[in-house]
Amino acid sequence: MTSDGARAPAVAATGLAKCYGAIEAVKGIDFEVRPGEVFGFLGPNGAGKTTTISMLCTLVKPTGGGATVAGHDVLTDSDEVRRNIGLVFQDPTVDAYLTAEQNLRFHGELYGLDKAVMKDRITQVLEMVDLADRRGGKVETFSGGMKRRLEIARGLLHSPRVLFLDEPTVGLDPQTRAAIWGYINQLRETEDITIFLTTHYMEEAENCDRIAIIDHGEIVVLDTPEALKASVGKDRVQIATGDDEAAIVALQSTFGIEAGMHEGAVTFAVPSGEEFVPKLFAGLRVPIRSVHVARPSLDDVFLSYTGSTIRDAEAGAMDWARQMMRR
Repeated sequence: MTSDGARAPAVAATGLAKCYGAIEAVKGIDFEVRPGEVFGFLGPNGAGKTTTISMLCTLVKPTGGGATVAGHDVLTDSDEVRRNIGLVFQDPTVDAYLTAEQNLRFHGELYGLDKAVMKDRITQVLEMVDLADRRGGKVETFSGGMKRRLEIARGLLHSPRVLFLDEPTVGLDPQTRAAIWGYINQLRETEDITIFLTTHYMEEAENCDRIAIIDHGEIVVLDTPEALKASVGKDRVQIATGDDEAAIVALQSTFGIEAGMHEGAVTFAVPSGEEFVPKLFAGLRVPIRSVHVARPSLDDVFLSYTGSTIRDAEAGAMDWARQMMRR
């Protein structure tokens, strides 16, 4: 509790930074996560999401700034930070040759849980993720979604105050991804817990109470999904034309609209897309093959604040990584 009676942040970072030589992976970011909320980092691969989580979980030492998790400093009180967090890594880390129960029991022993408490808790978390009937099954027989659910159960076993989920549904099909989110949302009703997740899926970020959009190691904006979409205030229009370069020039000269190429289409934003389409066909003077109009989404928010869509940003990050490897 703070002096004014308000609850202290579950996670707080001030000037948090990480450099690898000349590469700034995280560039002095500031944010707070409120107790009990689902907080998301939304950004492309290579934006600094995993590096930030690694620093908050004491796996990587910051090169600048600092942070607290569950009220404990990540630099000076790392043992207490680890006792109070659960972590589900981006890559699978469960032991395939063990059963589900053996994986959880091993984790509980590492955290020093009392055996009587651990037995009841294993049953509780397996039921929570709908794996109680597979507690004796070897993990090597599990599907990808079942392994992910087991990892979430393992992260919850010791009743952490903050659960970190690094890309919790990456590589899963949409149906399994939706099921995982069903289990995550149930946690808010059954556990007194704060959830901090990273994702590059727009639909996944919609589940968060608040989102920080991170790009190139910097937080560019932070708010609720609804407030972020409202801040854009315009519809996104994408057109395929007979001459995209000429269309971009014509949009500027005829309508005063700034447009660019995103995801293979001429893309721009206008206050009322459906009302603008007839004017577009009448005045563009460039053959239009197709038009797509969409209400503001988180992808539009990302485009508005960063200048690219998240897919374009990921493609750029891949190109940058290849250049670094060649060097």
